[in-house]
Amino acid sequence: MSVTAAQVKELRQKTGVGMMECKKALTETGGDIEKAILYLRERGMSRAAKKADRVTAEGLVKVVISDDQTAGSVVEVNCETDFVSKNEDFIKFIDQVAKLALDNSVNDIDQLKALDMDGKSVGDTLTSLIATIGENLNLRRVATLKAANGVVSGYTHMGGRIGTLVLLEGATGEDVQEVGKDLAMHAAAASPRYLKSDDVNPAEVEQEKELGKKKLLEQGKPENMIEKILVGQINKFYKEICLVEQAFVKDPNYTVKKLVDEKGKGAELSAYVRFQLGEGIEKKQENFAEEVAAQLKS
Repeated sequence: MSVTAAQVKELRQKTGVGMMECKKALTETGGDIEKAILYLRERGMSRAAKKADRVTAEGLVKVVISDDQTAGSVVEVNCETDFVSKNEDFIKFIDQVAKLALDNSVNDIDQLKALDMDGKSVGDTLTSLIATIGENLNLRRVATLKAANGVVSGYTHMGGRIGTLVLLEGATGEDVQEVGKDLAMHAAAASPRYLKSDDVNPAEVEQEKELGKKKLLEQGKPENMIEKILVGQINKFYKEICLVEQAFVKDPNYTVKKLVDEKGKGAELSAYVRFQLGEGIEKKQENFAEEVAAQLKS
């Protein structure tokens, strides 16, 4: 039988093994996913396949910027424990992956996994590293920003737990680079969720209005005043979550927009990326006392 791309993708997601190995396993097992997993476990990919369902919420976020500061990439690679994030092989891998992302302007994780790394694909190299280190690893996400006529700046915070990129388009030079560095640092500290208010999901704005209205009614505010009050509350909401409207962390007298307008030499803040290690990953909660008690009972 012919193996479909969907089958290869499913097996790859379940095992972390490279596409070619997954395709071969499915071909050998007649397209049976469970048999293909067993096939991989019986061969050189067995250690990686066994670890594929383990939670990976630790790791590193790596930021790299081109020498001319016109492009930058940020990648997140996860592992199971903080101990492995300090492993030399793990660090070397993420350094190489980030450089490949930058050199190839990658914004897609599958594209990144398919790139060549010392004669093997990035995905297959990752699988081999899983077997070597003994923990599940995950190349989770990647983003690249490029300037047509501008500057890309980056910042890494807390030893690789947060990484940011910002793109200032329309001007170059040391002054613009300095503003870019400040904004990349600001994005790490202030945790913006959107670039500007126009980008905010309308459903989220409506939800915020409904919550605000409910609270105002509970406080006994007159209905003819509620809409005016809500306008102010939504503007405050934008200032909390939109990068260009936030108060600049190094000088709250400036908004980010005002800072760029006054010191950016005509540049415009047109994009940003912020990766925080493990965000959105549900971590397993360990209870050591319960674990010991369970062991004593068994």
